[in-house]
Amino acid sequence: MLNGSIRTLMRAVVMAVLVVAALDTSSGQEMFSRGQNIAPVFEGWEENPDGTFDIVFGYFNRNVDEHVSIPVGPDNSLDPVGPDQGQPTYFLPRRNHFVFRVRVPKDFGKKELVWTLTVHGKTERAYASLRPEYLIDDEIMMLNVADIRGGEAGNQRPVVRVEGATRRTARVGEPLLLEAFASDDGRPKPRPAPAPSSAVGSSLGLRVAWFVYRGPGEHVTFDPPQFKTYPDYRRDSPWTEGWKPPPLPPDGKFPVRATFGVPGTYVVRVMAHDGGLSSTADVTITVD
Repeated sequence: MLNGSIRTLMRAVVMAVLVVAALDTSSGQEMFSRGQNIAPVFEGWEENPDGTFDIVFGYFNRNVDEHVSIPVGPDNSLDPVGPDQGQPTYFLPRRNHFVFRVRVPKDFGKKELVWTLTVHGKTERAYASLRPEYLIDDEIMMLNVADIRGGEAGNQRPVVRVEGATRRTARVGEPLLLEAFASDDGRPKPRPAPAPSSAVGSSLGLRVAWFVYRGPGEHVTFDPPQFKTYPDYRRDSPWTEGWKPPPLPPDGKFPVRATFGVPGTYVVRVMAHDGGLSSTADVTITVD
């Protein structure tokens, strides 16, 4: 097995490449607002205390603006474990790290898990395995989203939970109150987002936002409006130069009213992110 320093260096190189790929048009790259496909990404794997493993996936939506819906099925499936393994069906723009985990048994061995996405007529696949060099930990995760080293090595993932039931019903056009509690250990120390050219990631400090994870998210609105959880160097994102997290509420509560424009089953996710590590919680909502 590769030692920690080599693995960290390899992941740091990957991080740098992805940051450069996510820069705006000022970097000289040709960017597309919409019409491009989405690449599934195998992020790595984690070992659980009971000997099972979590295989971690993210994705890279090559569109700067287009949000894409891909229902579970031939165009959004995981094999050979079955098409639905909790993957997103509503894809946000740009690079989204560590989005979901698929648990595999102790005897998974040298098998592969394949996530297939077909978008705008183009199919891409992420091939996941338990090869030793793909073992990930919190340090590697932080290097993938921000240049956090040294004194922040003890950073703990934020705590986030949904207040109340995690399965709800709602009616079209009627706001539904959702509330989450979130807290953090105060690491890393808060800072505004740097200039994109510095390629050191997003702002630091606890930030919390709700967004649609599954369902026709283009028909959902939030009050108050939520900031973007993905890199947008132009506006309203923790990666926008000078952006800093809003002040934290004294009670740690983050309420939002979600209004659904069409019937269906939705998963609304809340993410607590400290700039290096994140935690999420979901609410499943059936809208009549």
